[in-house]
Amino acid sequence: MKTNYELRYAAHPRDVKRYDTEELRRDFHIDNLFVANEVNMVYSMYDRMIVGGALPQGESLKLEAIDALKAPVFLHRRELGIFNVGLGEGIVKVGDEQFTLKYKEALYLGAGDREVYFESKDAASPALFYFNSLVAHKTYPDKKITKENAIVAEMGSLESSNHRYINKMIVNQVLPTCQLQMGMTELAPGSIWNTMPAHIHSRRMEAYFYFDLPEEHAVCHFLGEPTETRHIWMKRNQAVLSPEWSIHSAAATNNYTFIWGMGGENLDYGDQDFFTFTELR
Repeated sequence: MKTNYELRYAAHPRDVKRYDTEELRRDFHIDNLFVANEVNMVYSMYDRMIVGGALPQGESLKLEAIDALKAPVFLHRRELGIFNVGLGEGIVKVGDEQFTLKYKEALYLGAGDREVYFESKDAASPALFYFNSLVAHKTYPDKKITKENAIVAEMGSLESSNHRYINKMIVNQVLPTCQLQMGMTELAPGSIWNTMPAHIHSRRMEAYFYFDLPEEHAVCHFLGEPTETRHIWMKRNQAVLSPEWSIHSAAATNNYTFIWGMGGENLDYGDQDFFTFTELR
C-alpha cells in the first residue's frame, strides 16, 4: 500500500479574484482520490479538515498518521467520517471492532488511539472509501449510519431543476460529534442544480464530493464571494474545498449525488446566509 498527502493553504478572497483556471484548481480542486491500494489525502488549512480517499483492492490499507499530524495514530486528536461510494461492500476495522459498509452507507469514528484499516470484501468489485476528518477535543462513540437512520429533507422541484433529497447522516441531530457534520444529497432524474439559492456560512468551511455521475458527464461547481463568483469543472469522484467566505453550488450535465462535509465552530445545519439569484455576479 501507499499513502500520499499534500497541504493546501488558505487563500484570501481578494487574492482569489486574480486567480486563473490553473490556480483555482490548484487551491480548491481535489483529484485522484481513488487509486488502487493507495490512501490519498489533502490536509487543508481551512479548519484543518482532511479530505481523503482509499481504494483497497486485494490489500488492507492502513490509515496512517501523516507527518503533518505529529501524532502516533491518525485518530489521536481527530474524528473521522467515512462513506462507501463504491458499489462493492467494504470493511472498516478500528481497534478491535469491525464495520461493514454498503454503497452510500456512512461511519463515524471518534477520537482515540486506535488504528484504522480499509478493506474490500471483493477485489473484483472494490469499495471506495471517501472520508473527512477534523480536529476533535472530545471522544464520542463510533456509529454506523445508513439512509434509514438519516434525517431526510425533500427539497426543490423538477420545474426548477433542483428536486433533491438531503440525507443528514453525520449531524448532531443523529449523533454527537465535535466539529464534523456530513451528509449526502441525491438529485432526482431531470434535476441538475444543488444548493440553490446559494449561501455562505462564515462560521464553518465545507468540502463537496461529487459521484454517482456517468463518466461522460461533468459538474460545474461554483465558488467565490457572492459578487465575485468563479467556477471549476469537475468529473465524478472528485472533491472541492469551499472556504467560509465562499458560496458552494453546482449544476451538471446529468443528475448526480454529492457528499457535503463541514467543520468549524457551529454545528447548526441551518446557520446559513442566503443570496438571491439576482444578487449573484
